Amino acid sequence: MNSFDPPRQALAIGIAGLAGFVDALGFLSADGYFVSFMSGNTTRLAVDLASEQPRALVPALLICGFVTGVAGGSVTTAQAGKWRKPVLLALITVLLLLAALLRALELPGGSLGALVIAMGAINNTFQRNGEIAVGLTYMTGALVRLGQGIAAALMGQRQGGWFGYLLLWCGLFTGAAVGALLFMWSSGAVFWLAAMACATITASAWWFVARAL
Repeated sequence: MNSFDPPRQALAIGIAGLAGFVDALGFLSADGYFVSFMSGNTTRLAVDLASEQPRALVPALLICGFVTGVAGGSVTTAQAGKWRKPVLLALITVLLLLAALLRALELPGGSLGALVIAMGAINNTFQRNGEIAVGLTYMTGALVRLGQGIAAALMGQRQGGWFGYLLLWCGLFTGAAVGALLFMWSSGAVFWLAAMACATITASAWWFVARAL
């Protein structure tokens, strides 16, 4: 986050908010499993294997879907060149539309699969030297940076940049809270709202790239 200019920081926070929104939808519609938080699914996989083996298939498939999404997103960005952000986000918009459609057709398993692939792919939005620069669907690293910044402040040291990670976490939290509230209001329509939000973010990313040309 430290090396990004303000518009790209805002884009990262917005995408983290979208990730939190979608993860809340997945969590509430999948009996406590996640579509973006694979550490949680890994724990659920281990617990299910120990206590209720048939259920272990769910987190195992979600983890595989997430990895597939990361791989697919990486290939997409490599092929898209300077347009990688808007092209990737357009792909994620399509996946979220597919998830909403499958949900409307009462195919929850397919909808969940589209969501988890989308959340895996979205982590490729910000890359540096071919590697993911900012994790947008998991906040452990951001909270570690925040804790280090607080410790540095307590010791009278200057360590800038941690505030951006706090905003990134706030983005994920706010998105998840809004997603949960809207899911309880209308569990069907909210999936379409996620796709619309991603389309808006895609347009913003396209504008950023076009302006820089």
